[in-house]
Amino acid sequence: MRLVGRLAALAACVPRGARLADIGTDHAYLPIELVEKEVIISAVAGDVHSGPYKAAKEHVEGLSLEGKISVRLGNGLAVLSPLEVDTVVIAGMGGQTIIEILTNHCEIVSSLKRLILQPMVGAAAVRRWLCENHWYVLEERLVQEEGRLYEIIVAERGDSPRYEPVMYEIGQKLWDEKSPLLLLHIDQLISQTKRVVREMECSSNAQKSLKYQEYVTRLKQLEDKRRCL
Repeated sequence: MRLVGRLAALAACVPRGARLADIGTDHAYLPIELVEKEVIISAVAGDVHSGPYKAAKEHVEGLSLEGKISVRLGNGLAVLSPLEVDTVVIAGMGGQTIIEILTNHCEIVSSLKRLILQPMVGAAAVRRWLCENHWYVLEERLVQEEGRLYEIIVAERGDSPRYEPVMYEIGQKLWDEKSPLLLLHIDQLISQTKRVVREMECSSNAQKSLKYQEYVTRLKQLEDKRRCL
């Protein structure tokens, strides 16, 4: 098996010798690849849905990898025991769902060394949560696959500097390292923010709200950053 695109980028963020949990594993492609290449020692492949759980289990058993990969049915980090793994991947979910998974299992999270997160939406909220909960954003990646842009956030234990507000949207590491996809990323953020502002401008009450002012300010900050590129 050879991973490509988003999954390949996630795999590249997993440290050698890790004990991995892949939450929302689907077919367990990621842990299987990493075990077969001897990047990781072992893995837990967890999924809350019975269909993906069964598919992952069949896939792992078909490759005779049950001794290295434990496939489990359960919600988020509930499939784990403290100190069982040191690295967790949570990918393909909304940012708020990722935050809830992390918040609901503090004992598990406190025992981890690395988080590898790929929110489908709400990456800014994920970055804020990490900074507020003593996780340092070590690395960020942008990956384009089938016309869609994905953000990957890698964090390890440690205190994080406070970023200027717009950098929670953009990603401070992406900005510092000038990712080749950074301009596209900022253009998409500008487009999304403009759409919200236009929708709110259809309501006089919405235009009087603090939320409207927040979006207008965010739009200006994003446009200012784009001009700096």
